[in-house]
Amino acid sequence: MTLRPLEGKRIVVTRPPDAAAPFADRLRELGAEPVLLPTITIRPPQDTRPLDHALACLDQYDWVVFTSANAVEHVWKRLETLELHVEAGGWPPIAAIGPVTAGALAERELAPTLVPDRHVAEALAEALMAAGDVRGRHILLPQGDLARPVLSDSLRAAGAAVDAPIAYENVRADVDPALLVQPIDAITFTSPSTVESFAAQLDDPAGVAGNALVACIGPITADAVRACGLPVHIVADPHTAKGLIAALCTAFARQAPERNSAL
Repeated sequence: MTLRPLEGKRIVVTRPPDAAAPFADRLRELGAEPVLLPTITIRPPQDTRPLDHALACLDQYDWVVFTSANAVEHVWKRLETLELHVEAGGWPPIAAIGPVTAGALAERELAPTLVPDRHVAEALAEALMAAGDVRGRHILLPQGDLARPVLSDSLRAAGAAVDAPIAYENVRADVDPALLVQPIDAITFTSPSTVESFAAQLDDPAGVAGNALVACIGPITADAVRACGLPVHIVADPHTAKGLIAALCTAFARQAPERNSAL
């Protein structure tokens, strides 16, 4: 693979602005032209009282479960606002859905006890139940307002008491169609909410996508893409931004000999 495998490719980035910057920087390093088209923004919840109450009672939980780096960031913002200084030893066992979330915890000098091999809610639920009987266990699950209920539902069905306060909210950002007038080579989606906002704001999302590769960070996002009537060409594995970029590089590398053979 060349040092700049994405040379000249225009790649749409639909992530929220804060998360888009490092992703776009890496695309540029690989030769791509990122087209920043945030379809959502992330903000604190309008009502922080459920989260604040849970954070004030951390010692009452048997597990704290994080399903995104956003959840980690917004929990820490509330801890700082509330002036709750919890040392590493004061936390219950922590589970993280994947390496990005675990990395956000590491930045706060915390190491998760559990990270599943597959970075989806279903696998996290299975890993928690495999780690021990969750019946009667008190689990804190701070999450986004659009989080799928599969994790909390699975744990409750297994007998756990789950508190799932909203740690952050996804808000639709206005899409600028002018950014999509020029041909694009790929569109990246990193959550169902980025997909749904993209599709809802365009009269013909499939027409806008045209022949561009549609690249998804994982299978849940891919399901949302299909539900909106768009094709899925790439699903990253692992389900991380790094994995998504690697998958784009592989896909475009495969395209090159196919095009050459057609000439």
